[in-house]
Amino acid sequence: MCAVDGYSEFSRVIVGTCVAALLLGVACDDPDVDVGDDADDAVVDDDNGNDNSNSNSDDNRVLDTEYQDIELQEVAGPFEHPWAVAVLDDDRQLVTERPGQLYLVDDGEPTEIDGIPEVSVQNQGGLLDVVVHPDFDDNRWIYLTYSKSGDEGNDTATAVARAELDEDDMELTDFEDVFVQNRYSSPGRHYGSRLAWMNDGTLLVTVGDRGSEPPRAQDVDDHAGTVVRIEDDGSVPDDNPFVDDDDVLDEIFTWGNRNIQGIVVDDDSGNIWATEHGPRGGDLIHRLEAGNNYGWPEVTQGLNYSDQGPFPDFEARSMEGVEDPFHEFTPTMAPSGLALVTTDRFQNWNGNLLAGGLRAERIRRVVVEDQEVLGDGEYEMLHQEELLLQEIGRIRDLRQGPEGDIWVLNDEEEAALYRVSPQ
Repeated sequence: MCAVDGYSEFSRVIVGTCVAALLLGVACDDPDVDVGDDADDAVVDDDNGNDNSNSNSDDNRVLDTEYQDIELQEVAGPFEHPWAVAVLDDDRQLVTERPGQLYLVDDGEPTEIDGIPEVSVQNQGGLLDVVVHPDFDDNRWIYLTYSKSGDEGNDTATAVARAELDEDDMELTDFEDVFVQNRYSSPGRHYGSRLAWMNDGTLLVTVGDRGSEPPRAQDVDDHAGTVVRIEDDGSVPDDNPFVDDDDVLDEIFTWGNRNIQGIVVDDDSGNIWATEHGPRGGDLIHRLEAGNNYGWPEVTQGLNYSDQGPFPDFEARSMEGVEDPFHEFTPTMAPSGLALVTTDRFQNWNGNLLAGGLRAERIRRVVVEDQEVLGDGEYEMLHQEELLLQEIGRIRDLRQGPEGDIWVLNDEEEAALYRVSPQ
């Protein structure tokens, strides 16, 4: 971490070094830190008054929350900077490591899977998200996002690949890219890379603005700063919002997004919820809708890193023709990973969003009042609660498993996969 305590001369030197690194767009000593997103110390207050008391055993911790006591169990590890988990069932999970490894965890025992191609591992780049096809039991397809190097030079792009998982030989076969963003650029930051299946079998892919040129997110001839929607083979759905507009790339579903690292689809309502990194401040929850512009970088709730003034491309906090966020996180979250509780296993959380935080080292439980109460198309934030506050460090990913438990990855050099169950 860049921040230091105390006021010694050594501390002032370190702080000055960190500030200089931030101005240069470089993280001090954490290869996965995004400048301004998750580089600062976690905020330690618990604004809901929870005492976060817990009892420990060799295998689990019981934690007190507002409405639901929970059991936190470490299932597997250590993993080197894991990025995503796909839950096959209660006993089997897929886990990616950013340096380029994929593991099948079977009853707590990780086994590396062969067949991963070379990925560009720089700063935030590497092997990133993983999901399984809705018909995985029949076709064995898994989908991965990664930072892909270009044919020449050092530039990279966000890519989505699919392959068949052979659990007998523990390898991937028929590995092929189904989507690669259309412009390669300097490696290292804002790959986006979260995947989510829609009810119709199409796949949503978040693509970050790639960091160095934020206005790319307003260029609809560029995949950077967008959410794209593709079929499972990478082709363009006929009903994408811009397929008949020659000025907009056919794959684009939304644009003006800085760096979405959490996305989930509500199977019942079809709502698409996403959490997005802002600059200094301005971390957001969106309810994404096809064809909308979400404003980045011209419209933002965040500030410039160097002086806490307006971001260089900022024009307004709200603008006609730009969709306002559903919610702005305060304090900063540095969000990564998003789940929706849809079962009665957590009876008092059913319908709530669970948003992971890197810098914040916590999960926010978000209670949303929906259109059944407020009217068609209307949604409102009602309540938030802090969960796992500084219990396991930076939260990189979280998913609801098929049996209703919540699976969580932290982000450390020696990290772990955790299971959260009702107590």
